[in-house]
Amino acid sequence: MKLDDLVAVSGMSGVFKLAANRDNGLIIEDLDSGKRKFAPARKHQFTPLASIGIFTLEDSTELKFIFRTMVEQMEENPVPSTSGSSKELHAYFRKILADYDEDKVHTSDIKKVIKWFNFLNERSLIDMEDEPEAKDEEE
Repeated sequence: MKLDDLVAVSGMSGVFKLAANRDNGLIIEDLDSGKRKFAPARKHQFTPLASIGIFTLEDSTELKFIFRTMVEQMEENPVPSTSGSSKELHAYFRKILADYDEDKVHTSDIKKVIKWFNFLNERSLIDMEDEPEAKDEEE
């Protein structure tokens, strides 16, 4: 599943699939049960995972590239617990993305990335394919 289809919803834990867009909110689908529910825009904020980037010293890096690196490095660099110390989390993130901006990327941001990664990885939803290469193969 591509990150374009997934959203984080404020006030709700986890990640949801975007089922439909309404004028006053979104219909979201639980990834485990498949149940759909309406999340009103006046109560929640929605963030598509595809639009999230991590600040680097130069620019920013898309979340999908961070997730891919985390999957590739899982053997030699296991994902720490979100309850770990701030130093431990930042040391891990330095191995994942060496040039991330430590002034702009806070411990809470790293915890969110790790929580989302664990949630999606447990469900085998992390897409390891590059979109442009997939299109080239089809042609």
